[in-house]
Amino acid sequence: MKDIVRQKIGINVDIMDMLNEQISKEAHSSAAYLAMASWCDHNGLTGSASFFYKQSLEEREHMMKIFKFINDNGGTAYSPEVSNILHDFNSLQEIFETALDQEIAITKSINNIVAKCRKVQDFASEQFLHWFINEQMEEENQFRRILEMFELMGTDGIALKLLDERISHNG
Repeated sequence: MKDIVRQKIGINVDIMDMLNEQISKEAHSSAAYLAMASWCDHNGLTGSASFFYKQSLEEREHMMKIFKFINDNGGTAYSPEVSNILHDFNSLQEIFETALDQEIAITKSINNIVAKCRKVQDFASEQFLHWFINEQMEEENQFRRILEMFELMGTDGIALKLLDERISHNG
């Protein structure tokens, strides 16, 4: 019976599997941003903490958007397990560098799914993923701009507090 249902889904089975993997990646990003927010809170960087709490919620929303898309198209979305979350950082700059690397990895993953959609002619899934492509461009740009502030302002003394305040207005 399960094989018959899989034949009647509205998305390609390989794409569904890749999207389920993407759900796990989005959940991992959400949890990672939550850990980053906690580190910032613990270190008195409340602006950055607020920024990362918001980022965590956004990643969860991305996960849910994909989850719902799979189910709405007759597939089966799987609730992800999340592990291997880094909680210890040396600096705020390291956190933002880690976050940018994470966003770049997510972008590559989305692009790989889109390429597969084209290959298997799953145009509905490809169209769905266009929103994510645009979102990823915005996310990467945001983190790059913040990292530029580190380069311009430095991180010594009052500069770190000023950066933290600027970051809270950036998110």
